[in-house]
Amino acid sequence: MSKDIQPVLSVLKHLVGFPTVSDQSNVDLIQFICAYLDDFGVKYHVFPDSTGKKLGLIAQIGPDVEGGVVLSGHTDVVPVIGQSWSSDPWTLTERDGRYYGRGTCDMKGFLALALAAVPQFASAPLSRPLQLAFSFDEEIGCLGTAPLMAALESHFAKASRVIVGEPSMMSVVTGHKGGLGLVTRLHGQAAHSSRPDLGVSAIAHATPLLQWHSSRQQTARTNTKPNSFIPPYSTVQIGTIKGGVALNTVPDLCVLESDIRFMPDETIEDWLDEYCALTRVVEQAMRAEHDAARVELQVTETIPAMLPEAAGEAELLARQITGDNSDNCVSYQAEAGHFQAAGYSTVICGPGSIEQAHRPDEFISSTQLQQGQAFMERLITALC
Repeated sequence: MSKDIQPVLSVLKHLVGFPTVSDQSNVDLIQFICAYLDDFGVKYHVFPDSTGKKLGLIAQIGPDVEGGVVLSGHTDVVPVIGQSWSSDPWTLTERDGRYYGRGTCDMKGFLALALAAVPQFASAPLSRPLQLAFSFDEEIGCLGTAPLMAALESHFAKASRVIVGEPSMMSVVTGHKGGLGLVTRLHGQAAHSSRPDLGVSAIAHATPLLQWHSSRQQTARTNTKPNSFIPPYSTVQIGTIKGGVALNTVPDLCVLESDIRFMPDETIEDWLDEYCALTRVVEQAMRAEHDAARVELQVTETIPAMLPEAAGEAELLARQITGDNSDNCVSYQAEAGHFQAAGYSTVICGPGSIEQAHRPDEFISSTQLQQGQAFMERLITALC
């Protein structure tokens, strides 16, 4: 195993230094990567989001033939506002073999490993291509995944395997839960609290929706079957509730934000159809009190689950490289489900622990970076 991680740290230092929080631009980071790839004569393509403030990047090393491998990662990170850090989150800081900074684990550590290995990939006699796929807006619903896959299919021969480098402690992960994000807006009718008969309380009518979330969670927990997920059942929760303006005013608005993470044997439609039916019942009850009352439902994110593949090519490759034959599934969501749904054999394998992601003092260890280096070295051999 290689122990010189300085090439990786050199790249990681730059990547962490770009504050690519999802509500900000990542253009400077992508321009840095472009300049880096130019130094090694690597072919790449950059594509923008609808605003032009976010960029995605794909690159290819080796022959333009089918059957290659994609290393996939996202460039955006979550905010640090309100978190107490022991050091500057935008400066890579080493303490006792750990490298601290926002995104070190999720998931600029993986990007740095892939980029640091570019000189070796470029000089190797690859018989199948290595493709890099770096997206934007993963943290807010995998919004950059569709244009990323479209760019890959437009510019390069289709790869047969995708390795998504989300934090897995370099273990091979073959499944992750799907996700559904919802915003429910109940529009009632304001009135003075002394005359509630003249109004429609949006908060009161939200009660069946609150009860549905609680009931569905209990049902999912009760009907649990043995599996590798933690927790081993679908989860549903309301993350935020907003409504009302004063204690003496019938509230004319109530807004719920829901997060549903479902098991791979379920679908987005399973959850959405049931909830939509309930919102229609609630809306009818509200309109019985005032014709203008209504319920609006916005789907903010839909992330397909990743299912274990029978003799999947990506899984076989990752197990061959790592020697890991354990059974691992994760409850977090990732772009892996989108790749698999598009027909790619997909697996998750990346450095760091998901327990460090999104937290203050996020870090990645030198040991994980060394294991990541070894992974890249063996991948080069597998592609030759």
